[in-house]
Amino acid sequence: MSKEMKVELPDIGDFEGVEVIEVLVSPGDVVAAEDSLITLESDKASMEIPSPSAGKVKDVRVKVGDKVSKGDLILTLETTDEVPTADSTQSGQAAVSQPVTETPKAADAIGIDIDKSADVVVLGSGPGGYTAAFRAADLGKQVVLIERYPSIGGVCLNVGCIPSKALLHVAEVITEAKSFSSVGVSYAAPEIDIDKIRAHKDGIVSRLTGGLKQLAKQRKVEIVQGYGRFTSAHTIEVEAGDQTKQTIRFDNCIIAAGSRVTKLPFIPWDDPRVMDSTDALALPSVPERLLIVGGGIIGLEMATVYEALGSKITVVELADGLMPGADRDLIKLFERDVKRRYEAIYTGTKVTAIEPGEAGLLCRFEGGKAPSEDRFDAVLVAIGRSPNGLLIDADKAGVHVDERGFVPVDKQQRTNVPHIFAIGDIVGQPMLAHKATHEGKVAAQVIAGEKSYFDARTIPSVAYTNPEVAWCGQTEEQLKAAGVAYERGAFPWAASGRALSMGASNGLTKALFDAETKRVLGAGIVGKNAGELIAEAVLALEMGADVEDVALTIHPHPTLSETFNFAAEMAEGTITDLYAPKK
Repeated sequence: MSKEMKVELPDIGDFEGVEVIEVLVSPGDVVAAEDSLITLESDKASMEIPSPSAGKVKDVRVKVGDKVSKGDLILTLETTDEVPTADSTQSGQAAVSQPVTETPKAADAIGIDIDKSADVVVLGSGPGGYTAAFRAADLGKQVVLIERYPSIGGVCLNVGCIPSKALLHVAEVITEAKSFSSVGVSYAAPEIDIDKIRAHKDGIVSRLTGGLKQLAKQRKVEIVQGYGRFTSAHTIEVEAGDQTKQTIRFDNCIIAAGSRVTKLPFIPWDDPRVMDSTDALALPSVPERLLIVGGGIIGLEMATVYEALGSKITVVELADGLMPGADRDLIKLFERDVKRRYEAIYTGTKVTAIEPGEAGLLCRFEGGKAPSEDRFDAVLVAIGRSPNGLLIDADKAGVHVDERGFVPVDKQQRTNVPHIFAIGDIVGQPMLAHKATHEGKVAAQVIAGEKSYFDARTIPSVAYTNPEVAWCGQTEEQLKAAGVAYERGAFPWAASGRALSMGASNGLTKALFDAETKRVLGAGIVGKNAGELIAEAVLALEMGADVEDVALTIHPHPTLSETFNFAAEMAEGTITDLYAPKK
């Protein structure tokens, strides 16, 4: 026979009006005795209030932000089989208005056999996932990390950021050696050993994944391999490659399930000459003529690699320009450089069909200045990525997932289910590893009871192309659209001694400042090592630096880094390395 139990806040010491910072259960949840119900935070400490009994949550009477004191009603439980209760006045134990009862543990109560239990389960081991797992372990939590594939590290480490950068460095050396003939140093044409290049790339990946496994072992983070899907609000079933299954119960979960390559339905994916980014990074061959569908960062990075290895490149982009999202003055300089090296760039153009044949892949186009059709030896489709939110049975945990597969979260990375968090690609744009790692730390720290929020003012973007393009903060296009008054300082690398000595004069550094406060609003860089140089602009923006702070910071000379200083001087009119007319 079920009974209703009123669960009240116990005596927690000399505290009144303590803030609720986390509600860990929802109506319908089944809880075990001592399961945490809410988290409170005073000016001295945070504390979790446990359930005095097992049962099913009927309703919750508090929410995040409420101030509670001893005796306030937290929630009501439906319990069965009356048993004696401990003294309800003990510190840290919820007070009750009637005898409590004992029921099976939460997972057993809904008919699920448990193989493992953990304080925190992290679903996905990409940069966000392993960061969250390691941080939670460092904060004293027992952590299980679930990964679908044999190697941890996710897309970024295995088939994304890291292998692409290994190949891009090879491309950079090849391209730079070729360009040195103009200064009197000539090299023979490179001999490309594709197997050795592939082994070099794979060796870097292997070294890093091995290092992550060691870090997990040192922190006692248990790695479980298999495909994880929710079966309830507190359980995930993991299916391994041999179809064996195990169920893991968790107090808290962090979803870090990432994203996958977006695949157009009319593309003949079964033809090995049609590649996605993962295929391209495997270096199956170097085609003579390569079509890249998608002029975003991923497509253009792969264009950089394959062009250096000997392919003739054609790029097709549906938008009016390459790298949508970056300011056009940066992309204009980028295009000036790559147009000399690529066969063709068609913007405002879409691919309508790809027809395999013995002579190659016949591709049909619409829009822009593209021909109606052309034939290529291979096609790389790089039109973006789709989140995996609809592939993990999140609905069985009560987690809201939108129609595109994104999981909405708050500033603390919480989903609509308070004890389930989400980070990385699956929570929205930008889909970048460095965003995911910061979100992972926030989620882990919130679970551990710390005050932590994701409140970055900017997330930098970098295209590791040749030349590189990087930007942060607001772009000029965004500022104009919002009607924000701003000042612009831009320094051309043709006036930089360091850039000229490196053969990198086709570059630009610009900084955008608020017209009234003079604070940094954004920055953009195109040129060699732009991805490294943008970090100073990110720090300046985060720290609230103004134009004078940047202009008065002494930078080493001659360097590319001083071009950010020169851009600030251009904005305030104090530049001496160029002539800037009086404003």
